[in-house]
Order: sequence, then structure tokens, then C-alpha cells
Amino acid sequence: MPFVTAVDKTEIFYKDWGNTDAPVVMFHHGWPLSSDDWDAQMMFFVQKGYRVIAHDRRGHGRSTQSAGGHDMDTYVADVIALTDALDLHDAVHVGHSTGGGEVARYVARAKPGRVKKAVLVSAVAPIMVKTDANPDGVPMDVFDMVREQTATNRSQFYYDFTLPFFGYNRDGAEVKEAVRLNWWRQGMMGSALAHTLGIKAFSETDFTDDLKAIDVPTLVLHGEDDQVVPFATTGKMSADIVKDAKLITYPGFPHGMPVTNADRINADLLAFIEG
Repeated sequence: MPFVTAVDKTEIFYKDWGNTDAPVVMFHHGWPLSSDDWDAQMMFFVQKGYRVIAHDRRGHGRSTQSAGGHDMDTYVADVIALTDALDLHDAVHVGHSTGGGEVARYVARAKPGRVKKAVLVSAVAPIMVKTDANPDGVPMDVFDMVREQTATNRSQFYYDFTLPFFGYNRDGAEVKEAVRLNWWRQGMMGSALAHTLGIKAFSETDFTDDLKAIDVPTLVLHGEDDQVVPFATTGKMSADIVKDAKLITYPGFPHGMPVTNADRINADLLAFIEG
């Protein structure tokens, strides 16, 4: 399997599909998942003639279950190691949830010519947690609960978490058990330690300055019924901060909309990438 070695010797697993001369779309997954969460998008774009790349964040999926480095700066350093190793230029970077924060910080710091466009999907930016500067954010005790459950009751917590993640707890929702189990499978592949420590990275990192620094065309996609990363305090604010960002919102769509509503998300991604 393909791996790239990070500066601390952590091995980062990645997928690289398609012609190496084709335009690149790189995908960044959410917590506590893996690159497998992008199957619907990677299959769609490789069939459209793109080169598609996705990695498993350290401590997630098939990457090393490292004891340290579970912070956003290290996550981005790992992305830089991968994009340098593959010598990617003019790539479109697409991030979901935690991966959206990762994209914001990577794009803000990327070397000239590395990034063509950016997409933030249900992203945690600019900041999730409630603070004096972010009074409408999610209270810290919610993240403390997620930490405690991840550390002590991970298997059951992950299975239960799929309900709000995919909006399966809404009246009339068509619950797909295989989708829930695939999410659970991805989560359980990773490290309990990495997932527990990584909660701070996605909930407390402030991406405001990163969003302000982005100078490439940017698309923000967010479901209006996102029960995990509330739209009003994340996607809406990110679109206001990034210069000339395009915002598309989806009434009734859940946090996991790249899976539940893949056809619509793929179409909007393609239109932006080719526009």
C-alpha cells in the first residue's frame, strides 16, 4: 500500500487513482473516519478523467496510530509532506468537517502554485467551540462528552453517532444500516487515543486567520440541517470571511451529505471545479 513518511516518521496512507497527468482533486476526510468516506466522490471524479487523491489522517484508518501529533498544525504538516512527495500542482482541495479545517489551514500555508481551488464541505471553520469571541458556538461540555465517550465507550458511541450524522433521526428518514456500519467500520479502524486527542483539534482550533489568507476560488457547501457542525456558526461565517467565496446551502441535508446526497454534492463540486 502507498505511504508517505511524515517528519516524525509517522506513515500516512494515501490513495492515488487516475492518470498522473490529469487535473488533481484531493480529498480530506472528517473525524474519526478515513479516506474511504470519499468513495462516492473519488469514483465519480476518476470516471470524469480526474486524478483523485485522499489520505488517512494520522491515527485514522490505515495510517500509523501515532501517540502524538494530533493537532491541526501537524495534520497540515502531514498534508504538506504528501503533496510535496507527489509534487502536486494546481490541485483542488476538498475537505469535509475536520478535513475542511485542514483544507483551510493547508491552503492558507501552501507553496505558490500548489492549490488551484478550495472547497469546504460541512466544515468546522472558523471555530466550533463556544468562547467569549464566539458566543454562539457549541458549549465545551458537548465536546467533553464526546471525549469521554470516545475514550471509554467508543464502539457504541460511534454506532449511535451515525444517527444525527446522517440525519437518520429525522422523521421520515430512510435509514440505511450498511451506511451506518461503514461509518462505524472506518471509525473503529483508527486509534482511540488519536480520536480522543483529535477532538481538541477540530473543536478548538480557530481558523479565522487561515480563512482570511485564502486567495484562491473557494466554494462553501453546508447542509442547513447539520446537527453536528451547525451551519449558522460555521459554514455561513466561513463564506463571509473568505474573499469572494461562493456559498451553497441545502435545506434538510445532514452533516454526512457527501454520502447521503452524493449525486447533488458531486454535481455541485464538478460545476465549481470546471467553472
